[in-house]
Amino acid sequence: MGKTISEKILSNHSGKDVKAGDFVIVDVDFIMATDTTAPLAIKAFYEMNGKKVFNPKRFAVIMDHATPSPNQKIANLHKYIRDFAEDQGIILYDMGNGICHQLMIENGHVKEGDLVIGADSHTCTYGGLGAFSTGVGATDLAGIMLTGKTWMQVPFSIKVYLKGQFNDCTYAKDLILYLIGKLGANGANYMTLEFSGPACKNLSTDDRLTISNMAIEMGAKAGMFSGNRIEPDSDALYKYSVEIDLSLIEPQIALPHTVDNVVSVQEVEGTEIHQVFLGSCTNGRYSDLEIAAEILKGKKIHPGVRLIIAPASRDILIKAIKTGIMETLIKAGGTLIPPGCGPCVGTLGGIPADDENVLSTSNRNFKGRMGNNRAGIYLASPATAAASALLGKITDPRKVWRDA
Repeated sequence: MGKTISEKILSNHSGKDVKAGDFVIVDVDFIMATDTTAPLAIKAFYEMNGKKVFNPKRFAVIMDHATPSPNQKIANLHKYIRDFAEDQGIILYDMGNGICHQLMIENGHVKEGDLVIGADSHTCTYGGLGAFSTGVGATDLAGIMLTGKTWMQVPFSIKVYLKGQFNDCTYAKDLILYLIGKLGANGANYMTLEFSGPACKNLSTDDRLTISNMAIEMGAKAGMFSGNRIEPDSDALYKYSVEIDLSLIEPQIALPHTVDNVVSVQEVEGTEIHQVFLGSCTNGRYSDLEIAAEILKGKKIHPGVRLIIAPASRDILIKAIKTGIMETLIKAGGTLIPPGCGPCVGTLGGIPADDENVLSTSNRNFKGRMGNNRAGIYLASPATAAASALLGKITDPRKVWRDA
C-alpha cells in the first residue's frame, strides 16, 4: 500500500517505514515558541535539568502575542525570554517583527518535507509549504528543546480534492470556512487534511498558508499541500475523501460563537458591526491588505465602525507603505497597530465592548477570544471585512466590488 504525505515525512524523520496509527519517535527540524508559551517551556526545560538546547540555530522564539508589553507582569516575562535567548544563543525575533508563523516562513526556517513543531496551535500553517508542522504544549516543547526529538502517532489522512476556480470576491478564507462548516469543529480530530486536485495549481502560497492555518479548527493534526519533492502515492490509503468545486463557493462567514457555525454571507447581510479586524496569521499578509485596499480606495469606512489593521510582519508593513496600500487603508479610516497578534487573542488592543459585534479575518471566534466574552465575533475574508467596514454592517463583497 502506498503512503500519504504525512506517512512519508514521518517515515523520513523516524528512520522507519511507518503507516497511519503507528507510534514513532521522530527527529525535529525546527522548533518555535511565542512570548505566551516560551516562559512555560523555558521553566519546564530547567525543571528537566536542561543546560543547553539541542541546537540553538533550530529554535526561534518570537515575541508577537502581547507586544509592546501591556503591563509589568508581561514585561518581566519578556525579559525572562530575552535573557534565556541571550544565554542559549537561540534565534529571537523581538517585538515589532511580526507574527510567528509569518516570520518562520519569511526567514526560511521551513521548507518542504520538514518536520516542524511549535508551541502554538496554528503551527499547522507551514503545511502550505509541504512541511509536516503541528502545535504542542509548552512542556512537550521543553522536551524537544532538550533532545531534538519527540513522539507522536502517525495520523490518518483525509483527502480534500479541489477542482474549479474561485469566482469574484471568493478566496481561500471562504474555502476553508466552507470546509470547516462541512466537516465540523471535530471532523478531522488528530488527522491530516491533505489538499490535492487540479485547483491547487491556481492557489498562491498565501492561499495555501491560509487554508493550512485553519486545519486545526477542525481538530486536525496537520493540513498539507504536496510540493515538488513529496507527493502522496497513487494508492495511498485515506480515512475518506471530500471533493469541493471552488466555483460553487460563495463568500462565507462563521457566526458566533463557534468556527464551524458557517453560512453564506448573504444569509446574515445587514447585521450591524462595530469593529473590523484586518490581520492575524490567517489573513494579515500583503495580498490580504491589497484586497481590502482595492475595496476601500477613495472611500471612508462607516462612522460607526472601527477598523484595526495589523500586518503580519514588518516586511509586509514596509511593502504596504511603499506601494501606497497602507496609505489607502489609513485614509479610509483604518487604525494601524504594530505587526503582531494583539486583537486576535485579546492580549493587547482592540478589545470590544459588551454586546458589540466584531468582524475579524482571524481564525477563532469562541467567547472571549478577543478579550470580551460578551462580544460576538464573526470570521470572514479580507474582502468581506472591507465591504462590511464600508457600510457598517455585514455585506457581501460582491455588492461593492464593482464600485471598487
